[in-house]
Amino acid sequence: MTTVERTQVFLLPDLGEGLSEAEIVEWRVAVGDVVTVDQTVVEVETAKAVVDVPCPYAGRVVTLHGAAGEVRPVGQPLITIAPLDGGDEPAGHATYREEERAGSGNVLIGYGTGHGGATRRRRRPRLALAPEPADAGPADAGPTGGTGPTAVGAPGGGIAPGDPARSPSALVISPIVRRLARERGIDLGTVRGTGPGGVIRRADVEAALTVPAARLAAVPSPHVALSPSGDGDVIVPLTGVRKVIADKLSRSRREIPEVTIWVDVDATGLLETRAAINAATPDAPVSILALLARICLSGLRRYPQLNSRVDTEAQRIVQSAGVHLGIAAQTDRGLLVPVLRDAQRLTTAELAAELAATTAAARAGSLPPARLTGGTFTLNNYGVFGVDGSTPIINHPEAALLGVGRIVDKPWVVDGQLAVRKVTQLSLTFDHRVCDGGVAGGFLRHVADCVERPALLIAAV
Repeated sequence: MTTVERTQVFLLPDLGEGLSEAEIVEWRVAVGDVVTVDQTVVEVETAKAVVDVPCPYAGRVVTLHGAAGEVRPVGQPLITIAPLDGGDEPAGHATYREEERAGSGNVLIGYGTGHGGATRRRRRPRLALAPEPADAGPADAGPTGGTGPTAVGAPGGGIAPGDPARSPSALVISPIVRRLARERGIDLGTVRGTGPGGVIRRADVEAALTVPAARLAAVPSPHVALSPSGDGDVIVPLTGVRKVIADKLSRSRREIPEVTIWVDVDATGLLETRAAINAATPDAPVSILALLARICLSGLRRYPQLNSRVDTEAQRIVQSAGVHLGIAAQTDRGLLVPVLRDAQRLTTAELAAELAATTAAARAGSLPPARLTGGTFTLNNYGVFGVDGSTPIINHPEAALLGVGRIVDKPWVVDGQLAVRKVTQLSLTFDHRVCDGGVAGGFLRHVADCVERPALLIAAV
């Protein structure tokens, strides 16, 4: 049997619920490299997160299927591996091959290994690097066996003329940086790259957001035309995570008969409790969000109807055994809701640590897709934006969401006397199919009482 006949083709694995494709961000290996079992070979970006993909085979890289910036459907070839010279498979090779066939989940932990069929889609244009000199010779072979970087505007380059995010003078490697520039209307030709060799990084694009508006340009798309009467309009394609958010929120509004109720509360006692906890354990500080999460968990124990979802096909309400707490987090890629599985099992200190680590990972784009689905109740601290209240949309298919406004000094009556207190507004949006106002009001009142008198949390345990 020849080496070619014994090559193993690793297909792009299932990356999570509802994800059918991923964009290649960066290859971590090149043709000819030797890889080991479970070595990360490529970084891809889905509509929900940036993910490191490990390869289940060991051997030498024969082919990389796809270039940086290209979208690959789930189940299509990603990388081809040949056994090392000598004929014998590397240790563990056969085992991983059998496990992948069986769908063991070892290929990408938490995502499964199914390679269901996927429809082919048009490839995106390859990333445009700096123009090649006029006297340049043949380009070096790229990782897929084709030619090297295509000069902007050259035949076959696939670059739309006039696209500010694809400027001829811009050296950009990361498709994430290029997308960020496109979404923000930044002309990359006006951005000075601070990376190696003048490569434009995300920080450079973000810094360019502070330049005068005159430097911003309209962002035409190969599929979206500017209105004839709106030459100064900026067109932002509804793609990626923005499209996922739009689809999910639209579905929520279509399917869920939601109601929002709210109450103003005196949070002075909550702030004092946090200060006392942090004074006693300075090495493990607890955030206000962690305390609010603990209060929500207490409320859901009393009112489990809100920790549920409606199964419309089976015409039933499913109450979850555990609380998978979603935390709304604003990131550069849009609003994400990472999930803390079985949050009711965590102590307050563990909740604080998990919340800090999870929100940081969400903003860095390093959370796996599995951490962004499966929530049963969401906590949304929109007070960080300096607003008092909101009527948030439920994170489908959940049944409720608690929103927290900013905490500000306000006049408040305490024991018949007017005083200045730390006041915030709590809002609860709930699915009226799972409960009536009595349950929703009881939950919100319990949360409000615990915010005003945190000692009630101990009594509720």
